[in-house]
Amino acid sequence: MNIIITGGAGFIGSHVVDRYLKAGHSVAVIDNLSTGSVKNLNPRAKFYKLDLKNHSQLDKIFKREKPEIVNHHAAQAEVRRSVDDPIFDAQTNIIGGLNILHCCVKYKVKKIIYANTGGALYGAAPSAKLPVREDYPIKPESPYGMSKYTFENYLELYSKLFVLKYTSLRYANIYGPRQNPQGEAGVVAIFIGLMLANQSPKIFGDGRQTRDYLFVADVAQANVLALTRARNQKINLGTAQQTSVNQIYKMIAAEIGFTGKPIYSPAIKGEIRRASQNWDLAKKKLGWSPKVDLATGIKKTLKKKHSRPDLDNPFFALVN
Repeated sequence: MNIIITGGAGFIGSHVVDRYLKAGHSVAVIDNLSTGSVKNLNPRAKFYKLDLKNHSQLDKIFKREKPEIVNHHAAQAEVRRSVDDPIFDAQTNIIGGLNILHCCVKYKVKKIIYANTGGALYGAAPSAKLPVREDYPIKPESPYGMSKYTFENYLELYSKLFVLKYTSLRYANIYGPRQNPQGEAGVVAIFIGLMLANQSPKIFGDGRQTRDYLFVADVAQANVLALTRARNQKINLGTAQQTSVNQIYKMIAAEIGFTGKPIYSPAIKGEIRRASQNWDLAKKKLGWSPKVDLATGIKKTLKKKHSRPDLDNPFFALVN
């Protein structure tokens, strides 16, 4: 199939690109490189450097590539920035997304696969409701969560108005090789980057806040399965487990041999206290389940094994 992947030079998107190419598909990447990197790009994929807000140029790419599937990973993904600049967040995540949908309808794309967020959608669910299911009430606590949810609603609307199929994958906290400790949000990459530089990471709040950490290879597999399954479904991707930031700190420090203490700072506005996602629906609709446990995933992330010889990024490795 001909596939366009937005955000395909980013951490998660680049892994999806690799898996699609490995499966024999033709892939074109659209990325403005604001958080992604050309180092992440698979040389077998076509690449267009473009901001999704540029509708006219986006239209030209769709006309040229004639995609059957669009995988939409491009996003403004920082909670803190969304609180500071909600207009920018909405312009990227909603307006940029609508430009994609317009082109999907115009050029008769069969399906769009959407990389959504889980924790930022569900908000502060009580412990008794964790791990949350897809029918848990949506309660965004940040502009980022609101913009991601808004676009998911547009997907549902377009599926009814224009018969455009979709699958919205609601991600837990994704980690793994290629995650940029200086760019895209991700406590695992940030902690690893600082500890390897012998610097003490900063923990916002008391560190007892929990997240559901999912390895990027498992996410890439779900995106492969979604090519032909889970029509018009909103599906959680997670492990149903909770791990605190303090626990993550200790696990990474032990693996690296770092003996420094964390620096505790005030909690960030808009960030939720606990998060964990049930994946029963993913098993039912996609035939998917998480395969890589957290300890193994951290070891894989730390491996300084390059999958491409021209790269010097120690976090870059092709995950099998």
